[in-house]
Amino acid sequence: MAALFPFEIHTPYRKFYSDAVECIVVRLVDGEIGVYAGHMFFTAPTQAGIVKIKDKKGVWQTAFATEGILEVKGHKSVLLVDAAELPGEIDRDRAVEEKKRAEDIINNGGGLKFEIDTAKISLARAEARLQAWELGKKKTD
Repeated sequence: MAALFPFEIHTPYRKFYSDAVECIVVRLVDGEIGVYAGHMFFTAPTQAGIVKIKDKKGVWQTAFATEGILEVKGHKSVLLVDAAELPGEIDRDRAVEEKKRAEDIINNGGGLKFEIDTAKISLARAEARLQAWELGKKKTD
């Protein structure tokens, strides 16, 4: 059996996840990183996207998380984010609407640079939510 380590995901509203895990995979600003027990300590910003968790039974789970901070320490690893959702919690219609709104702002231009940059972030979040929803749907099919 692989070594386990404590992992938590916190949002401002709830402790989203807390358990011993074998591995986590999170998207950092410069690419994905996998963290296992005994990993070097670090703190880094994360991007919105899929968080993959290999639980203590060796089963991969997925969730959507917004941008945040990942802290890996000897006693536990913690991901602090604004929001996190399991695939079954994602409102697909809302994510599709968010994606359309963001694409309209980006493609139609005319907006301020700030508006376009904000729309790009919203687009990335919506696409990641839809990806998480699809992954959850595949598991139930």
